[in-house]
Amino acid sequence: MSDTPHNSVCWVEIAVSDLYASKAFYGAVLQQSLTVDHTGPNPAVFLSFNDNTPGIGGHLYPGKPSREGATIHFVVPDDLDAARARITDAGGQVESPDIAITPGTFFYARDPDGNSIAMFKANG
Repeated sequence: MSDTPHNSVCWVEIAVSDLYASKAFYGAVLQQSLTVDHTGPNPAVFLSFNDNTPGIGGHLYPGKPSREGATIHFVVPDDLDAARARITDAGGQVESPDIAITPGTFFYARDPDGNSIAMFKANG
């Protein structure tokens, strides 16, 4: 992920109330064989671009489904502390501490309209 252009969207996550039922739904809709991954801080079902291309287009995770839409993760051009300052300076709100996952670290925030976003920094 270190070659990902800065400020690009790197993934979308969808909170679901029943991970296994949602896995079955999205597997059928996307015509993909999906599995539950337990390597991160929460179980997740990764939605790849297609069965032959590596990469993650998004993932499902157990949580409270949002009526406001999915969380969009952006790759930061510098570091998470600088991104955190830009969010608060521009009128947004930081909603979580840094969260480490295998490819890097991110945090959740809200834009001034309340939309859920996250800022991601890849390892390396």
